[in-house]
Amino acid sequence: MGDAEAVESLFKNISSIDIVINNAGIAWLGLLTDMTTREWQEVMSVNLDALFYTSRYAIPLMLRQHSGRIINISSVWGSVGASAEVAYSASKGGVNAFTKALAKELAPSGIAVNAIACGVIDTDMNRTHLNAEEMDILRNEIPADRLGSPEEVAALALLLADSPIYMTGQILTIDGGWI
Repeated sequence: MGDAEAVESLFKNISSIDIVINNAGIAWLGLLTDMTTREWQEVMSVNLDALFYTSRYAIPLMLRQHSGRIINISSVWGSVGASAEVAYSASKGGVNAFTKALAKELAPSGIAVNAIACGVIDTDMNRTHLNAEEMDILRNEIPADRLGSPEEVAALALLLADSPIYMTGQILTIDGGWI
């Protein structure tokens, strides 16, 4: 079963939906010249294609009720880019552009689309790709002097889910004052 079919099967028995949070993400660290085509495609598939598939199947359900919220989890690297994280930065930049364009498309239907651009969050993904020394270096660069927590990102997602419908097409940054 392909990605599109897998997502379609998830929506098969759903008759209505109010909120979708697209939170899939993987990183790849290294020079772009060292990255294989397959690795590039995997980053794009998880970080960008999954967002497309999920939104494509959720939108008709939201259109029927003339309301809904789509919240995409992005990264500060989607706005400013990161050396040795070209694919990740490009995919999250795509998430940001997708968010802004889809917000314009769905605003007349009462559906808000926004994104949360995360700084360094204390997640398994970051702990997998960064060693303790690298995490410390990053922490020292953040004015808040700590990494963000998944709970803080979830709290912001809850605020977005309850925000005025007129707030759409926004990329909100949560990074402890870092970028």
